[in-house]
Amino acid sequence: MNKNTFIKVNLSKGEMNIYDFGSVKLHAYKTNDFIDNEVFIIEKNGKAVIIESPCFFDNNKEFEEYISNLGVEPAGMLVAYHGAGADCLKDIPKYATQNAKEYAELGGGKALIDNFTAAFGAVFDNSIHRITNIINAGKNTIGGIDFIITPTQEAFDIEIPEINAVYTHMLGHDCHSIVAGEGHADAIIAQLENYVDKGYDLILTSHYTPEDLKDAGAKIEYIKKLKEIAAKCQNADEFKSKVKKRYGNYSGENYLDMTAGFFFG
Repeated sequence: MNKNTFIKVNLSKGEMNIYDFGSVKLHAYKTNDFIDNEVFIIEKNGKAVIIESPCFFDNNKEFEEYISNLGVEPAGMLVAYHGAGADCLKDIPKYATQNAKEYAELGGGKALIDNFTAAFGAVFDNSIHRITNIINAGKNTIGGIDFIITPTQEAFDIEIPEINAVYTHMLGHDCHSIVAGEGHADAIIAQLENYVDKGYDLILTSHYTPEDLKDAGAKIEYIKKLKEIAAKCQNADEFKSKVKKRYGNYSGENYLDMTAGFFFG
């Protein structure tokens, strides 16, 4: 499946890109919110499994209306890296690993939710999803669809064998990402190299439209360059200046700020 082979549906705020795999459809929801969230629906045999959720109230409403108009039964939501937005589809089963639950309720995910609440105020849905089903590593079947769960440092990644796709937190071949120091950088590189080795058609992420293995390769080189630049810098400001000079057309400068804080905090 080519990442550009989809049907685009414009919504009042966001847009939905629909990939047709025959028995399975992937609906990629581009929220157009303040933090460029991306949410995914995997549809099969009249049921739908949602990966992550919107976290702004207007997106919640738009997303729920879209699912209702699809005429499918929401079988559950996989809540990985984005624990906020519990007003969305509040009555369906919510699935997460134990470490992802703790990340959202007590750890770094909760800290991000608090920061976003301070930044965006009442338009941001800071309520945290109540996890109803703890899942483990390996194969989990929800709504008749198999998902392969791989725990990560913060939460978990999701392989979807039927569409030869994988979901992770961040990629974005032309935008900055949150890289929490050298060890995290090495872990991301290893993870992306594994995706390349497995030959996925699509890589789904929380803050970017679906990408492919060429994009993964670009991200690997970017993170290697971040490490190289960081090793030659004395402080965060010097690091940010050199990274912006090298990647002047990249978006997500707020993520670069966070990365600098991790490398030089």
